[in-house]
Amino acid sequence: MTGSDALANRQLRTHLPATVPSWLRAWWHRARGAHLGAGAIIFPRAQLLRYPSNIRIGAEAIIKSDTHLCPCQPSATLSVGARTTIGFHTFIYASERVEIGTDCMIAPFVYIVDSDHGTAPSSNMNLQPNVTNPICIGDDVWIGAKAVILSGSTIGSGSVIAAGSVLRGAVPPGAIYGGVPAREIGRRW
Repeated sequence: MTGSDALANRQLRTHLPATVPSWLRAWWHRARGAHLGAGAIIFPRAQLLRYPSNIRIGAEAIIKSDTHLCPCQPSATLSVGARTTIGFHTFIYASERVEIGTDCMIAPFVYIVDSDHGTAPSSNMNLQPNVTNPICIGDDVWIGAKAVILSGSTIGSGSVIAAGSVLRGAVPPGAIYGGVPAREIGRRW
């Protein structure tokens, strides 16, 4: 990490919740079975739902208030890499697997879900099983506010997903995607 990177990281951490309440929240989530790396911070009102023992949060990751992390099935897994920040009011639901890499920035109000409802015309949709397809988000990815990441998406390391985008599919490393549906609008490298 270069000097300017370290400075930016310290600036972010200057405004984190008080240490003792943060430590107590981390202890509570660990007691419920969640796997939290050293220095991971869970803000007040962030929720680790249903199967907390299937959630892994890397060292120094930050999960902000009103975020929902939810493995929806007993076998589902949800992992957040080290130093990744997940913004306020973000919902991440894993019916099979959602993997988020290290050093990612996920803005507020992002929705990430790895399943879809069945839509066969032979019965009501709410009676049909979910169809799942894992989501994999690489390292150093920035996902803008109110973006939606749908099942089966793979986002390469170093990519950017623009605010308000709806993504289903593969994003190559270093690409900038935006729109509804999201498509390549630029490159970082």
